[in-house]
Amino acid sequence: MKSMRLQRLPDDLRREIRERRKAKGWTQQELAKNAGLAQRHISGIETGKVVPRYDTLLDILRVLDLDLILIPRELLSAVQALVRDYRNRTVHRQTEERPLYAVDEDTPTG
Repeated sequence: MKSMRLQRLPDDLRREIRERRKAKGWTQQELAKNAGLAQRHISGIETGKVVPRYDTLLDILRVLDLDLILIPRELLSAVQALVRDYRNRTVHRQTEERPLYAVDEDTPTG
């Protein structure tokens, strides 16, 4: 079986790292310090010039309060919907808890 080594991290993963770093108010230098890396390494990862080792990627994600998880493909759309909902609530500063399958007030019931 031929190895399929990545030439760079996927754009959405690199974008998430950069956006999460900025949301924390961190410079690349601050992220590098917290992850135990050099700033140029963080820059290379964010621009796609460097593909980090798996353990390095996990270190970066953990200091950004993120996690890398494996989910079955058949659950992908449900997980993506949960993430979208979380981000929307965060953007709109909605902090109240609600059921997983909450019905909006505007949604007709039965």
